[in-house]
Amino acid sequence: MLKRTLSIPNNNSFFLFGARGVGKTSLIRSLFERREDVLFIDLLDFDLFDRYSLSPQILRKEIEVMDKRPQWVVLDEVQKVPELLNVVHQLIESEPRIHFVLLGSSSRRLKQKGVNLLAGRAWLRSLFPFTSLELEEQFDLAQALNWGTLPKIFQYENESDKVDFLKAHAHTYVKTEVQEEQWVRKILPFRRFLPIAAQMNGKPLNYLKISRDVGVGVTVIQSYFEILEDTLLGFHLPSYNKSIRKQQREAAKFYFFDTGVKKALQKTLDAKLVSGTSEWGQAFEHFVICEFHRLNEYYKKDYELSYLLTKDGFEIDLILSKANQPDIYIEIKSAEKVHEKEFNHLASVGKEQKAKVFVLSNDSINRIDSGVHFLHWQEGLKKIFSIED
Repeated sequence: MLKRTLSIPNNNSFFLFGARGVGKTSLIRSLFERREDVLFIDLLDFDLFDRYSLSPQILRKEIEVMDKRPQWVVLDEVQKVPELLNVVHQLIESEPRIHFVLLGSSSRRLKQKGVNLLAGRAWLRSLFPFTSLELEEQFDLAQALNWGTLPKIFQYENESDKVDFLKAHAHTYVKTEVQEEQWVRKILPFRRFLPIAAQMNGKPLNYLKISRDVGVGVTVIQSYFEILEDTLLGFHLPSYNKSIRKQQREAAKFYFFDTGVKKALQKTLDAKLVSGTSEWGQAFEHFVICEFHRLNEYYKKDYELSYLLTKDGFEIDLILSKANQPDIYIEIKSAEKVHEKEFNHLASVGKEQKAKVFVLSNDSINRIDSGVHFLHWQEGLKKIFSIED
């Protein structure tokens, strides 16, 4: 099993959130399965779900009568029985030697139930598909752009199997995360919405246009995007909140959490991406932004991620902001050769705003010109997050 970048607490309870298929259960089992002081409870098991949903306090009673108390209790799919968190809270207070690992593929049910996530007694962690840094020599850019980096995709050699897996993954999301949990009153409009949302991936969101295409109101479309974010299928990239230009666009963008899942929802898995095309460039930008989103969480950098696009066409693909630090402007290009003169305007704006400026591409020649760092995108990730080889 590949070593994950995520830092797992070894002496404190924690939540581990992540979309279906990112490997939460596999990771925790690999870390805890050889220990004898661990109690695993999988709430996907109907009998266990039925038992604890009918009477959550049974968990406390079961632990209290054990001859040897577990040091760790793993609750998988905890959002299915959020009432269990009240019991967990009680046990953390009364049994300080017992720690809990709380796995979930959605925080939406917890939010609906008003759960306070144990008031800080359990730390928060997030898991994502494999990063390029985790895959190391196994990483292949074309594979990542076409099929994504969910752990299970690497079990398949044939492209037809990869297509089947990603289609099944998308179907399972609609059936398990949305339909069975009754997040929407009518499932058909939501099904129509998903490929349109995937098509809008990485573009400023026009809720009115999407609502017309789907045939529902604007507020419904906004709630659909909230469902995607709450079920961890993607994240919003807001417009930069400091005015560089007066006529700045305000619409956020939305990025799906995995390039392969995005293609599955868009129903374009049969369209192989070709280097040098606009589709390749869009997928490359999507993937690199996902890398920043993942590593920002893993390395606890607490950057605010945003983008800038003005009405007169000036664009910055990604901006990293943090209080009392210079902003980091990042332009993402899939080209294998970039020319410094193309970024003179970006360099001047960066100098004017006292920002650090990076152009990340597939160009292997790293250099600095007019204050702009031109780096291969993987080297750029390492430099910006101060990752040592």
